[in-house]
Amino acid sequence: MAFRTLDSLAAAGKRVLMRADLNVPVRDGKITDLTRIERLSPTIRELSGAGAKVIVCSHFDRPKGKRVPSMSLRPMADALSHVLGRPVAFADDCIGPPAEAAVAAMANGDVLVLENTRFHPEEENNDAGFSAALAKLADVFVNDAFSAAHRAHASTEGVAHLLPAYAGRLMQAELEALDAALGNPKRPVAAIVGGAKVSTKLELLGNLVTKVNVLIIGGAMANTFLAAQGKAVGKSLQEAEMHDMARSILAQAATARCEVILPVDAVVATEFRANPPTLTVSVDAVPADCMILDVGPASVAALIARLPSLQTLVWNGPLGAFETPPFDVSTVALAKAVAEATARGALRSVAGGGDTVSALRQAGVLDKLSYVSSAGGAFLEWLEGKTLPGVAALG
Repeated sequence: MAFRTLDSLAAAGKRVLMRADLNVPVRDGKITDLTRIERLSPTIRELSGAGAKVIVCSHFDRPKGKRVPSMSLRPMADALSHVLGRPVAFADDCIGPPAEAAVAAMANGDVLVLENTRFHPEEENNDAGFSAALAKLADVFVNDAFSAAHRAHASTEGVAHLLPAYAGRLMQAELEALDAALGNPKRPVAAIVGGAKVSTKLELLGNLVTKVNVLIIGGAMANTFLAAQGKAVGKSLQEAEMHDMARSILAQAATARCEVILPVDAVVATEFRANPPTLTVSVDAVPADCMILDVGPASVAALIARLPSLQTLVWNGPLGAFETPPFDVSTVALAKAVAEATARGALRSVAGGGDTVSALRQAGVLDKLSYVSSAGGAFLEWLEGKTLPGVAALG
């Protein structure tokens, strides 16, 4: 899709309202991961360096339209100051006199963080008056929060219709990576879809079979497909009520000439815990008292052997219960092989989703794929083929 970038913005002297995602993980009042803030810093540095007044707005957590002191963005402003290595001001509200006074006090190049937009119920209602109050603070709107772009809220979508709107560098990188992955990919293109439930990824699977040449299904989701084909899966997690849908997806794939790859072997155990006794068995020979907890070595070897035939790979969801050893073995092995193929320039690899990011970090390859999206719901909805309101508003 076409969207405006910072390349066409003359930012000097402009008040720029920048929608960021400062919804970072916090434990015991302390930020535990600065990744999202670090990823925002290039856009802020560029705008500030060009002489703009950078006014950062974001949500944090779910205060449900009320002022909740523990959900203030003040700690995020301090963290942003640390990352940028320069002072960052903070306004005690995101609209009205406190915000307007803080903006009025800014000099060119200054950075200001506004208080949590979700302290106002009008934010999530995409209220026109609230959007106008935000727009009043600025001359230009820059959205750098792809991870919130699937929500039609005032600060993601409403304000974009009231000010000249641009994609920030993080948003631009995300959209370009996603277009290269599914919008206009180099073929053959494959998708790996893992996770627990078919029911949560029906739209995703339905869209992918029309977009990719190869669909690789792993995780507990694969158990449902195996059971739908009449295979005994023992005590494995699976959705019996989704068998008809699984067969329907396989039929859709056949019609679309999309090859579907399911595991041929599995690592099983009688109980789900760390390092229990395990067996590696064919998916045609799963013991009745066992559960499938990872795909087996033959399945992973076959997937790795397929990589040289692919040009593009999209990955959403681990192959097994990777959080619990030894059921991370297959995901880690495949992740390392994908990283190696990417490093050789033989494969464009795009991954996203919370569990996927965690698995890639565990495998030590988080920064070795072509692009890893930190967006959860937005990445999934994009894979499902949905229009994201926050992105559409930039067109």
